[in-house]
Amino acid sequence: MHLFMGLALLASAAPQAVVLKPVANMYAQPSDETEVVSQAIYGSNIGIVETRPEWLHVRTADDYTGWMRAADARRLSTGDKPYAEPASGGKVAHIESLFAHIYYEPSVTKRQPLITVPFDTRLEVIAEPEDNTRWLEVRLADDRAGWLQRGDASFENEPLPIAATIELSRRFLGLPYTWGGTSSFGYDCSGFVQMLCRRRGALPPRDADLQAAWQGATPVKREDLQPGDLLFFGSAADHITHTGMYIGEGRFINATTWIHPVVQICDLGDAHWTRLLVACRRLK
Repeated sequence: MHLFMGLALLASAAPQAVVLKPVANMYAQPSDETEVVSQAIYGSNIGIVETRPEWLHVRTADDYTGWMRAADARRLSTGDKPYAEPASGGKVAHIESLFAHIYYEPSVTKRQPLITVPFDTRLEVIAEPEDNTRWLEVRLADDRAGWLQRGDASFENEPLPIAATIELSRRFLGLPYTWGGTSSFGYDCSGFVQMLCRRRGALPPRDADLQAAWQGATPVKREDLQPGDLLFFGSAADHITHTGMYIGEGRFINATTWIHPVVQICDLGDAHWTRLLVACRRLK
């Protein structure tokens, strides 16, 4: 089964929902005054673990749980298929721009966008007009129709080789560091690395310490580092708090608050990073 088809199933019989916000926060407790533990992007299929007034305890495809406002998701009825998993022969558009506007009609000038969605959003395609190939008609997560410019999306979603993954990673340079972030609206360190691994066809856990312990990667020595390897930082090997991806020539890309709170390329030889590097991993 294709990786992303399998993710939609969530390996669970729990009630299902689909995310309606461009980026929906997941909180440690059913209160937006508690810590943001992760996020789910528009159109993501999520499992419902528990419900409370105005809140859902949800599980994402990477087996991560948190509390989400009930208004940020639409519950699916029993028997409904997950969003963006069309019947055989249907198409899914994968957003390749950092952000993409979805419009009421195939025009950028007549009305404001319906919604703006982040990179990696998946949208069900319902029509490809032959008389206007610039546009795709898509079904939104709330069942409305919208219009997407074809140049914002791709129908290809095959795993990327390492060189293409590194090239992709550079597109995010300068985006803000966001605690709990998993989207182009703002990533945290492990959310950024998880996205890059996912584009390579792998799905590591959500948090940096769990990624370092993940069985889908093997340890490597610093002197044996190759582009695409994952780097883990912390006060000790059993206290990992940060991660990034090695891109070669002693440098790595990461979402960090160090000096500038953005996605940036750092030098592994800098004293700050040399002191904190505790583990290196290579995807199997």
